[in-house]
Amino acid sequence: MALVAAIEPDAGHAAHTAQKYAIPVFPSVDKLLAADLRLDAASVAVPTVHHHSVASPLLDAGIDVLVEKPLAASLAEADDLLERAAKGKRILQPGHLERFNPAVLAVEPKLRRPMFFEAHRLSVFTPRSLDVDVVLDLMIHDLDIVLTFARSPVREVRAVGLPILSPKVDIANVRVEFESGCVANFTASRVSTEKVRKLRFFEPRQYVSIDYARRDLLVIRVGADAEKASQADLIASLPPHVAAMLPPGIADGIASGKIDLAKIDPAMIAQFAAMAKIDPAVIAQFTGSAESKPGLSFSKPTVAPGEPLRLEIESFLESVRTRQGPRVTAQQGRDALALALEIQSAMAAHAHRAGLQDFFDAGA
Repeated sequence: MALVAAIEPDAGHAAHTAQKYAIPVFPSVDKLLAADLRLDAASVAVPTVHHHSVASPLLDAGIDVLVEKPLAASLAEADDLLERAAKGKRILQPGHLERFNPAVLAVEPKLRRPMFFEAHRLSVFTPRSLDVDVVLDLMIHDLDIVLTFARSPVREVRAVGLPILSPKVDIANVRVEFESGCVANFTASRVSTEKVRKLRFFEPRQYVSIDYARRDLLVIRVGADAEKASQADLIASLPPHVAAMLPPGIADGIASGKIDLAKIDPAMIAQFAAMAKIDPAVIAQFTGSAESKPGLSFSKPTVAPGEPLRLEIESFLESVRTRQGPRVTAQQGRDALALALEIQSAMAAHAHRAGLQDFFDAGA
């Protein structure tokens, strides 16, 4: 498949796109469809409020569609898109990018019975995606992942959120309990001083940590059924800003085994672990200190390299070619949207109970 056209209402941007990709650029969906280019598929990347109005005519024209998350601005619009796709037997895939994160792809086939999730998604403030709040902007990625992993209906939602730098909620904390008894805590912020993309979950006798940004996994098990991580694994697992704290040559020495962590002053290691926010139990496992708990095994499963956006597009195009259902279905996109909207309602109810209307009025 090849890129054959684009839609861009801004004349300046349209001219730039046309020149850069050597393709025709149309000001609207209607103009595109009138050109009769015999299109197979389209990607919809517009503000959420326009998802339905842009995707609908494309689906009706017999075109398979990849729609950026969230699927739509409301459940009514999402249901209408699902109905149009089903009627025309079209592929409708929501753009839940993290489902194609190599770390998620690596861990999903190995899931046992996750019963507790802890998700953190923090970003610095940027003047983008302000047409939606932080739940639909950021948290929805983790809502989709947890719904997929938990495989259980939602039983209860509790949430709090506040606008900080925009008229909509910029920071939110949510607790979701599922019918299975599984519990998930979500924290999302777009007014943070750092960028964090992490999901941790606990299964029987196992703890898994996913770093979306670094696309890697850390698995801690009770028992000896996993190969222990090496000192090189520890160095490789450090975020770049943490590794930069180490004096020149130290990181390479530890990774190569020339420097044995077990022979370094424990107090010095503990101080570094505290600054780097590394779990002392993890450090203890590498140093062999007395604090290391018997029966714990640490491993870093192999994660195949890959760029999530490219993998998402390739997966969508494969569905278009083969007519097989997409990895992320429209129904799953609808489910994530439904939970996000329930969270919004819970946040509004909490704000009313707590008398926080002045926060929202200030951002209006």
